[in-house]
This record gives sequence, structure tokens and C-alpha cells, in this order.
Amino acid sequence: MSFRCRLAVPAAILLFFAALLPHPGAAEELVVSAAASLTSALTDIRKAYEAEHPGLTVFVNFAASGQLLQQIEAGAPVDVFAPADQVTMDRAAKSGLIDPATRADFTANDLMLTVPADDQGVTCLEDLAGPKVGKLALGEPDAVPAGSYTKQALDKRGLWETLSPKMVYGLSVKQALDYVALGEVDAAFVYATDARMAQKRVRAVAVMTDHAPIVYPAAVVAACPRKEAAKAFIDYLRGPKGQAVLASYGFRDPGAAK
Repeated sequence: MSFRCRLAVPAAILLFFAALLPHPGAAEELVVSAAASLTSALTDIRKAYEAEHPGLTVFVNFAASGQLLQQIEAGAPVDVFAPADQVTMDRAAKSGLIDPATRADFTANDLMLTVPADDQGVTCLEDLAGPKVGKLALGEPDAVPAGSYTKQALDKRGLWETLSPKMVYGLSVKQALDYVALGEVDAAFVYATDARMAQKRVRAVAVMTDHAPIVYPAAVVAACPRKEAAKAFIDYLRGPKGQAVLASYGFRDPGAAK
């Protein structure tokens, strides 16, 4: 199977969302579609939020931001959308898929160049062009924000065209991380939070610059029937309890990233 797969919205995912549609007499449910890089932090936040709101069940669907937007466009019953970049949220806003009045930034991240933990051959970005690196993983630039940030940074350094033949595209930043952690590629561009979670398996070589600030927005989906509950969840993300969990995973203040 080629690494350079294109993103799609599998029928199984839409069936999964169909199963989340409210049923008569059921407890209140909230569906959050969030970037894959938020998996660990939002899993903890979901549990804490449910504990504080008896009778509410929060379902979180994690995937690449572009794929999440495709699902919403296809009619998936999502209440809160939290991609890893402003561009994807801008696309959602332009299509009338979110309530613009509820849009708010809630956290930020950094982009890192990483290699397998036992690799000592790559010490800087310029080493990627040499013979030590045969395969280089990143998220699909057109659908995965981490891939888009990587392209911006490499374009700025004049390295995108040079490194393109070595590139292996992942369907999410998590997949790019798996490639480098398993030694299937020689290096990968991933978020700092993901590198931190996998620090026993990968080594961070450099913090990337020359790209747009990595700031995560959240918004209530326009078709959401539970707007007050959805807005309250976003407020929790931005509040002291949500921010404390995000910080514990290495996420940063969105204001400081701009």
C-alpha cells in the first residue's frame, strides 16, 4: 500500500456518528471532533468534564483536522469542532458550518524535527538532505495541519523541493509519529506534545520556525442542537481546569504563540 494515501470519509465513520444521534429518553450527549494531536489531553478533559456534569456524555472523535471537516461537511452530527489550525476553521466558517460568534482559540503547540531515539546521525535540519536520511515522515500537507506547517517551514528554508522525494505522508500527525517511533522512517516532523509523549522512542532534534503560529481554535458547529452545552464545553477548555490539563501535556498559552 502506498504511503501517499488520500484522505476520505469512510462509510463506517458516518455510521459511527449516526449511532450517536440522540435517542428519546437518553442522557444528554455532546459530540466533539478534535485534532489527533489533542487525543491524550482531551481524553482527560472529557473525563473530568463528565464528572462535573452528571447526566452528560461527551464523545470525542479524533482524526486529522481536514478529515474532521470532511465529516462535518458530509453531515456528521458534531457539536464542537476543534482543529489544529486556523486555516481549517476558516474553511468551516466560509462554508457556514460553524457559529462564528463561538469561535475561540484555546491552546497552542510547536513543531519539532524528530528521529528514532537511538539515532545520532541527524543533528540539524540540513542533515535531512544528506545520505543519512532516506525517508522523512510528515502529515499530508493538504489535510493535516502539521504537514502544512512543515511545508511552510521547509519552503522558507528552500528545502521543500529538495526533500520531496524522501517524503512519506501520514494521514495524521500521530501516524507520522508512529513511523519514526517504529524506525520505519529516518526522521519526522511532529508536534512538540507528541514528541514529549513518545520521548522514550523518539529524539527531538530541532524546534521548527518560519511557519504560521500553531494555535488551536474551537467553535460550535452551526447545526448543533445543543448550542449552550457546546459553548459551555469550549468555555471549560479555555478555563483554568482545561488549561491546566493542556499544560500538563506540553501545550502552550495561545496568546503567547501569536
